[in-house]
Amino acid sequence: MADIEQLARDARAELEAATTVAELDAAKVRHLGKSGPLVLLLGDIRNLPPEDRGHVGKEGNVARRQLEEYVAARGAELADAELDAQVARDVVDMTLPARAVPQGTLHLLTQTRRLLEDIFLGMGYAVIDAPEVESEWYGFSALNTPVGHPARNPTDTFYIEGHDANAGANDDALILRTQTSTAQLRTMQLTKPPLYVVHPGRVYRRDDIDATHSDMFHQMEALAVDEGLTLAHLKGTMEQFLGTLFGGKLEIRLRTHFFPFTEPSVEADVQCFNCMGSGRAPEGDAQGEGASDKCRVCRGEGWIEIMGAGMVDPNVFEAVGYDADRVSGFAFGIGIDRVAMLRHDFPDLRHLFQNDLRFVRQFPGRP
Repeated sequence: MADIEQLARDARAELEAATTVAELDAAKVRHLGKSGPLVLLLGDIRNLPPEDRGHVGKEGNVARRQLEEYVAARGAELADAELDAQVARDVVDMTLPARAVPQGTLHLLTQTRRLLEDIFLGMGYAVIDAPEVESEWYGFSALNTPVGHPARNPTDTFYIEGHDANAGANDDALILRTQTSTAQLRTMQLTKPPLYVVHPGRVYRRDDIDATHSDMFHQMEALAVDEGLTLAHLKGTMEQFLGTLFGGKLEIRLRTHFFPFTEPSVEADVQCFNCMGSGRAPEGDAQGEGASDKCRVCRGEGWIEIMGAGMVDPNVFEAVGYDADRVSGFAFGIGIDRVAMLRHDFPDLRHLFQNDLRFVRQFPGRP
């Protein structure tokens, strides 16, 4: 018994001397661990005389239990004391200014898209959306694009499923849309005229990637359907839109063209906003020593080819259930990527998609 009492006193003294949780844990291991004197004594009871085993076992277990209870209570006290000390050391002065948090901005393409949307919203148009994966019916057939047209060839269009080159057109085949005109079809199916909408979005074509081409780019198309609309309304709308976009009152030049879904169809040129149509570099527009005096934006032409347009073909109206004898409409599309390049004067389309912060940070749009 004297041995047990002495072992308990020694253990208690060392446990009480501990001033940190770490010191307490170390003392616990020394006295109450597998190699602790008290634990070894209790483990050796079977070697004691039978008449001593009961007393030693009982007293030893009582001593061990008391020591373990003390360790638990003392450990809680030390842990609380250490936490209080840490809080005191790590106190935060709430009056200090906060660290600046880096903030992202809108990508230049998003800035440009929103600018175009704002212009059309101001003209009374609504902004619509539509899927990027479409059926061949929406992508081609309903847009009056006949079987055999080069655009329907897999070398020009990304087919997802359902295309069979030997079976001809399959209106249920799935494609990545090649133009945002598909949104106009879906909107006309759901809405009765009059209708004034624009749709910005991504489109996909099998183009080789270079400074002016990409297999994924962005378009915005406008559609107006009402009674009595003519080519004059189309030109006036484009003049208003482009004048707001590039600044000033700019002239529009229309050239005859062909698109399957419009008749008549035109290519639209806008008077160069940099040289105002002169073709010459404006005064103060530095070109560098020995450089040409031609305008750097229009390259001396005085005009910028900017969009395709036309009056909606009656076959398109028929596909969506509109009465072509009662209503007419016009549509035009513009490349959002190209607008960004023209407005901000950089020559390579690939800059928009390479995520180079040296480029992106030049256009700090609002977040």
